[in-house]
Amino acid sequence: MELASILLFVVIVAALMAGYPVAFTLAGVSLLFAGVAYALGYFDIVYLDTLPSRIFGTMSNETLVAVPLFIFMGLTLERAKIAEDLLETLGLLFGGMRGGLAFAVILVGTLLAASTGIVGATVVTMGLLCLPTMLRRGYDPGLASGAVCASGTLGQVIPPSIVLVLLGDVLSSAYSQAQLRLGSYSPQTVSVGDLFVGALLPGLVLVLLYLLYVAGIALFRPAAAPALPQEERRAARSQGFALRVLRALVAPLVLILAVLGSIMMGFATPTEAASVGAVGALALAVMRRQLTMQRLREIMRGTVRMSSMVFLILVGASFFSLVFRGLGGDEVVHALLSDLPGGAMGALIVVMLLMFLLGFVIDFIEITYIIVPVVGPVLLAMGVDPVWLGVMIAMNLQTSFLTPPFGFALFYLRGVAPPEVATGTIYRGAAPFVVLQLLALILIIAWPPLATWLPGVVYD
Repeated sequence: MELASILLFVVIVAALMAGYPVAFTLAGVSLLFAGVAYALGYFDIVYLDTLPSRIFGTMSNETLVAVPLFIFMGLTLERAKIAEDLLETLGLLFGGMRGGLAFAVILVGTLLAASTGIVGATVVTMGLLCLPTMLRRGYDPGLASGAVCASGTLGQVIPPSIVLVLLGDVLSSAYSQAQLRLGSYSPQTVSVGDLFVGALLPGLVLVLLYLLYVAGIALFRPAAAPALPQEERRAARSQGFALRVLRALVAPLVLILAVLGSIMMGFATPTEAASVGAVGALALAVMRRQLTMQRLREIMRGTVRMSSMVFLILVGASFFSLVFRGLGGDEVVHALLSDLPGGAMGALIVVMLLMFLLGFVIDFIEITYIIVPVVGPVLLAMGVDPVWLGVMIAMNLQTSFLTPPFGFALFYLRGVAPPEVATGTIYRGAAPFVVLQLLALILIIAWPPLATWLPGVVYD
């Protein structure tokens, strides 16, 4: 039984690395193992009887309704050309200093992360608009491509984030299982709103680390991050430029306040706030005269396509979790992590290392629905704070977008980068930002209040 559960996990990871579709791999391999184990008398088929109710529960989960709403909001803002205005305006605003364009890219990535949360759209947009400009101005290609890739992934950890929505749902179930394991039959809950508030400060700390790194490059290697020429700098001093800056910043800031502010003030749940964001994004697109029927159809098709992918993976993950539990996998993981030296902290470090290494070969959704349901209940039963754990996992999953060979942000940028920017240059530029993300993760592990202090203040 124990060997079968371990073999199930290994075969699924191997199939995913071979490139097979995630949802069908999770469901197909799990059913194959269940059939063989049942024929040998090692699996109780009753486990699969609960599958229809689990799928129905997933489809009717109010929290997960936020996923298509946030996707719709992000795609609408992409079509409204919010990023273009921000990049042009902030590029002129900071262009007078060394590294100014890289500062602008990181700040725009932060604002887009807090208003869209979609990595692909952000990386592609900034890669098309800003990377050629930075290269023309003499920026080191590695620094330019690394700044674009890293700032584009901030949407994974800065709320509102689809990763945090999915993690919140998984951790809520894991937290209930952990408390039932400990004998608590009126379990407490952890919500997506808790993770949103908890991830805010760590996300801003990560942005600060990015900015400090660029400032260090500009200070010690000024040729790698030059300032804009004097002629272009004059545009930042022209009459009406302050109004232009204000106009470019108002739209994303209003949307951020509407979405995050309504959650933190207790006026709305994350799902309700996502609907506010979706309507607000539509309103902005109409005000900017960027919304046509053709673009609206593209936005709706993109939303359906991405949402269908996420929910189909959820269904496949239900197959995997039921079969893994039926084969005794929960007990294997519990025994393995409990026997590690260092107690809960030792187990936590091993899990974080495992997720980081898996991020090189599989993406964040697969890790969320394969690894977290397996290790989450065990870690939470060992006394790990659920918000702290969720923020650490989100920060760890963000690195999977930047780690070769399968980092999606690297692929997105490779698709739109000029031919003279080699793939190896993109990898080289992303490496320092991966180190900064790991440093941020270490800070969260060493100082848990970085993730838990703000939720305590807000909800108390």
